[in-house]
Amino acid sequence: MGETIAALLGIAQDGGVPQAGCIKSCCMTEFGGPTRHRNPVALGLSAEDGSRHLFEASRTLSEQLRIWANADGGPLNRIDSLWITHAHLGHIDGLGQFGCEAWGPKEIPIHASESMIQLIYDSPNLAHLFTNGHLVPTPFKDGKKVQLSPELSITPIRVPHRDELTDTYAFLIKTESARLLFLPDHDSWEETLSLHSQEDPMSWFRSLFVDIALLDATFWSGDELEGHARDIGHPVVEETLDLLGRRGPSDPRVILFHFNHTNPLHDEASGEVAKVRAMGWEIGRQGMHFHL
Repeated sequence: MGETIAALLGIAQDGGVPQAGCIKSCCMTEFGGPTRHRNPVALGLSAEDGSRHLFEASRTLSEQLRIWANADGGPLNRIDSLWITHAHLGHIDGLGQFGCEAWGPKEIPIHASESMIQLIYDSPNLAHLFTNGHLVPTPFKDGKKVQLSPELSITPIRVPHRDELTDTYAFLIKTESARLLFLPDHDSWEETLSLHSQEDPMSWFRSLFVDIALLDATFWSGDELEGHARDIGHPVVEETLDLLGRRGPSDPRVILFHFNHTNPLHDEASGEVAKVRAMGWEIGRQGMHFHL
């Protein structure tokens, strides 16, 4: 028996970094030198009982398994459950690697909403994951706790987010010692807080007794993507910081992640990174891990 460790296996928005088709400095140097590399967002949870639980199925799965193994000393070839927030690209484009063309494991429970499970059944290139027994469909219900062990539970929490394919969830991960909120995607603070009858993000976190919050920080401002960032959804970081204010002594840790390739928070030397840290909040980085 050990401790529960959550490892951040990716910090980028669905396109990753570098993003296909981008020839700007955010994805490559001016002279075509080495590019920065960021995986699409994912989290690996190594539980106290030795079980391992993966959140999101990214196309960079093999690299993420290596990051995870470095964090917990566990095997590269074992996952005890898979959890999916929603059906957008970077969160599910690694599902095919669980099939016989690639890894091909057997009977890994996939915890997802009923609409996400149905989407897999309805997709000719994914349905075989169920029919061949690679993944076992395990639908969850909004707000209903899933007890994985006496020390570990996960509660799906519905959030509004361009639900053209499936509905979208955050996950509240609870151990005996701590609670971590995994929230890579939502449309706006106004909609999310209204759905949960809360006035501000910190009040919501306190109502959930959150110790650590991994928060959607896709865009720094609405000026990104030639001013179209706000049209895509996601609360911009400038607004999130205004709502959070400076961190107080009793506030949970807030770690920003799920950065679009245009987001200056990728750059350690940026003024935006300095501002976040001066306010007492944190920047998510690949390989970062949390003891729960």
